[in-house]
This record gives sequence, structure tokens and C-alpha cells, in this order.
Amino acid sequence: MTATGLNPPARVLVTKIGLDGHDRGSRIVAAYLRDAGMEVIYTPPWQSIPAVVKLVLEEDVDVVGISSLATDHLIVPKLADALRTAGLGHVGLIVGGIVPDDECPALQQAGVSAIFGPGSPRDEIIAHVAALAAKVRDVKNAEFREIAQ
Repeated sequence: MTATGLNPPARVLVTKIGLDGHDRGSRIVAAYLRDAGMEVIYTPPWQSIPAVVKLVLEEDVDVVGISSLATDHLIVPKLADALRTAGLGHVGLIVGGIVPDDECPALQQAGVSAIFGPGSPRDEIIAHVAALAAKVRDVKNAEFREIAQ
């Protein structure tokens, strides 16, 4: 068992979609999650939505963390739709970075479970991602049990 309680460890994709190239914060969060015992798949900036969906599928990701400092969070609902279309609607989705308060409801409606702004405590991020990954695993396991019956 890892520090997050999952065996195998939680798998988290940390990425940036769109044209935002500011990745310092996402690299820091990726290190937090890695140091907490999670397996982190980190991409360079400028990922397309289809590329992220492909990585989620290929890497069997539990949680996707999107970093946004330049309004790229506005395309997260399109990512959430693409994940659902690909049969990956169970994957957890979080956003970190600069998100104006009036834009948070649209992200939450799209399925984003948490939005972490600058200065969010490391332990809060880790705890949320770990709990979200455990929830995702429960959903996956329930689906497998259903198929097996």
C-alpha cells in the first residue's frame, strides 16, 4: 500500500491543454503527488484534447489534473465531454491555477471535482486527489464486478 492507501498507487495525469505554456505550478503539484506515493504522468504544455484522452486511456489514469493560468480552463468542459464520449467519464478531473470565481460553476457542472487556486495547501491537494482516485477505483471495480456476473 502507498501513502494514499491504493495498491497499485493512484495514477494521475498532470497536463496543460490549449496554448498556456506556464507550467511551473503544474510541475510543483506533480512533484507533491509523486512524493505522496502516486504515479504521475506529466506532459509538457500545449496538449490537445484528443491527445489527453488518448493518454488517459493508454495510461489507465484515475485522475486528470489540468493546470490553467491563461483561460485554458474554459476548454475543460470540452475535455470532460471527450472523456465521457470515450467511455472514460469515471475518471476524476481537477483544475489548478487562475480561475475567476464566476467561471467555477461551469467547471463544476462539467464534472470538475475541485479547483485549486494559487497557494492551495499541498496536503489539501494530495488528500483530495487520493480520495478522488479511491472513488474512481471503486467505480471501476464495481463495473468489473458487474461484467464478471
